[in-house]
Amino acid sequence: MGRVLIVAGSDSGGGAGIQADIKTVTALGAYAMTAITALTIQDTLGVHGIVDVPPRAVTEQMAVCLDDIGADCVKTGMLHSPEVVDAVLAGLARPSAPRDLVVDPVMVAKGGASLTTDATVAALRERLVPRARVITPNLPEASVLLGRPVETVAQMDAAAFDLLALGPGAVLLKGGHLAGDLVRDVLVSAEGLVHFDDPRIATRSTHGTGCTLASAIAAGLAQGLDLVTAVRRARAYVRKALATAPGLGQGHGPLNHGHTVRPFS
Repeated sequence: MGRVLIVAGSDSGGGAGIQADIKTVTALGAYAMTAITALTIQDTLGVHGIVDVPPRAVTEQMAVCLDDIGADCVKTGMLHSPEVVDAVLAGLARPSAPRDLVVDPVMVAKGGASLTTDATVAALRERLVPRARVITPNLPEASVLLGRPVETVAQMDAAAFDLLALGPGAVLLKGGHLAGDLVRDVLVSAEGLVHFDDPRIATRSTHGTGCTLASAIAAGLAQGLDLVTAVRRARAYVRKALATAPGLGQGHGPLNHGHTVRPFS
């Protein structure tokens, strides 16, 4: 079925973070485990507070899952300090850790609140990104990692290749922040470049979209899909989750993560 260890922050509103990750992995038929890096006090209107989890506890959560149940893929989300990045790397250094790692470089919440620091960005860029099979930045995150604006479709291909030069096996650069009726994502790897173009879905229920996409990719890799197929399936899953979103909350609402699940009759 595929085993995914998710290392990320908790979202009390259930739309992003660990909660979205577990829902996504489960909805796609894989098995989810977690190592929680922080507790966010969060709803659809924004982040109201962050409570740290000690870095040692992050490593220990990873260790017990990896040594007992095992994992076919690890996915990281919100890592809010260099110490937590190093804690994750310590977990990934265990003999029981899988080779496949999906890094979603979460830096800014949907409502605009910063979730990281300059030192953490440097730790991600220098120590974790080169370990990844694929990273999944959006355009603001790519701009931070590269130290320059990435603001147009025309800039995306070059930015994706420059991100690849940081050392990951592949980069999925997401273009959803750009205006327009068409949304482009760019996947680059040693095998070349692939564009994914789809019509924009008009909805305010976009909270947790990045977490959901990265976890859907991780589930596919854990289940043995090749990267392009895993990305295609993940994007299709997210698009239907957006199109059927329940419209909850007063701000950026959650997706419909359970659209693959049939209710008991």
